[in-house]
Amino acid sequence: MIAILDYGSGNLRSAQRAFEISSSEVVVTSDPKICIEADGLVVPGVGAFAACMAQLASVGGKEIISSRIEKERAVFGICVGMQVLFEESDEKKMCSGLGILAGNVSEVRAPILPHMGWNTVKPSPESNLFRGIEEESFYFVHSYAAKKFVSGALNTTTFYGEEFLSAIERGYVVATQFHPEKSGAAGAKLIANWVSSL
Repeated sequence: MIAILDYGSGNLRSAQRAFEISSSEVVVTSDPKICIEADGLVVPGVGAFAACMAQLASVGGKEIISSRIEKERAVFGICVGMQVLFEESDEKKMCSGLGILAGNVSEVRAPILPHMGWNTVKPSPESNLFRGIEEESFYFVHSYAAKKFVSGALNTTTFYGEEFLSAIERGYVVATQFHPEKSGAAGAKLIANWVSSL
């Protein structure tokens, strides 16, 4: 079973439909027991970093995610759901994240923001997440991103004004800055790759 964490952020129904293509059972929930025990937990996110952190706190999201990692259970962060896994963000004001991944999130240095639309990625040759879709494009909507490689992880990058991290694979933690649920066939294949790893 795949649980999509419902904390009031992200296009939950769109994510649910996308993950249902590859998994027979997908639930949208904030129930801690279901979220902790599911085969995989998806953490979506749109909007401002600080608002997402506050919403996560309101449903015990930090404890849910930390418990899953302690139990070696898979977590998949999407967009701001990826950003909150890092230590902090300087969006509007400095705000602490979950600290699952080392590093910070800052504004992308590009002439036009947000970065909105399709863009290519440069995955690690060892990536399981991008297996069979290494040359595909994915759909982005963001103005902030993590930029420094995460130690001990497979780091995927994208260029828009500057290079930033567009995906991370580290043990049971996977995250994408782009929206796989909005990325057509390539996004569906990426989700299927993740589901098959559970």
